[in-house]
Amino acid sequence: MIAFDYARVDTVDAAREAQRDRPEARFIAGGTNLLDLMKVDVERPRHVIDISALPLRTVEEADDGGLRIGALVTNADVAAHPLIRSRYPVLSRALLSGATGQLRNKATTAGNLLQRTRCYFFYDTASACNKRQPGSGCDAIGGFNRIMAVLGTSDHCIASHPSDMAVAMRVLDATVETVDPAGGTRTRTLEQLYRLPGNTPHLDNQLEPGELITAVRLPAPLHGRHLYRKVRDRASYAFALVSVGGVVSVQSGRIASAALAFGGVGAMPWRNREMEAHLIGQTPSAALFTEAADILLADARGHGANDFKIPLLRRTLIACLTELTEGA
Repeated sequence: MIAFDYARVDTVDAAREAQRDRPEARFIAGGTNLLDLMKVDVERPRHVIDISALPLRTVEEADDGGLRIGALVTNADVAAHPLIRSRYPVLSRALLSGATGQLRNKATTAGNLLQRTRCYFFYDTASACNKRQPGSGCDAIGGFNRIMAVLGTSDHCIASHPSDMAVAMRVLDATVETVDPAGGTRTRTLEQLYRLPGNTPHLDNQLEPGELITAVRLPAPLHGRHLYRKVRDRASYAFALVSVGGVVSVQSGRIASAALAFGGVGAMPWRNREMEAHLIGQTPSAALFTEAADILLADARGHGANDFKIPLLRRTLIACLTELTEGA
């Protein structure tokens, strides 16, 4: 770990000013990802701005029936919040499936969204990794790539996005509120927040230098049955091989609405609107769910050791759709 300057701020304006003076600085809150990356020499910030004291730790009801979650609300507090548990159980379940209790007590809402991939080669500075060092190559392609993505990848990067929370947030159509060093504000959907790797995999998201997430907004709750299922190598403290978050409503024997997102398989938390549209208005059946899986996996691409994720995602999706519509 290299030497770095440290500054602690207690207001959003102070954070903006500190970042404006040091455009290469990094924000830190819980530190559950950045500190690990600094220890292994993947991240080398010269300046670190501690924003853990900012007044961004509340969950508030919005006028539209939704919720506004401060950027620094911990994962543990979001998962346990009574309004999250009652109105957005898919989010609570996703958070409780991630990491450990100790990490959830430190990890923040914004930090979870912005965490970087857990690709083995990204963490190993002796390996070629375009995400860590643009133009160096990708040792995951042709190497041991069991945990890598099968959707949204490119010839430059096949790393998967690690967040469980972000999968549930995509299901719920969450938006992200930000402020930039000049004081400008912006709202993005999660689809607009994240980047696919393309030929610039070192750029994980669309945030501008110094842009700070201040809150995540959830719209009014979706009607239907909620589910989050995570398939992993062990029962706890493991990243998803495949995960499915879903909210599905069935009325008069037909699917009235369907929102589904997927983790462990995409370069970003994955959602397929065409697949969802195919389900709407249809009578739940094994044949319909197989058709939905065909749409989802039409562009899926394995790279050897992770080929198994494609049939695993198919089986998991069909099982989850069966559970979400069973008895409705």
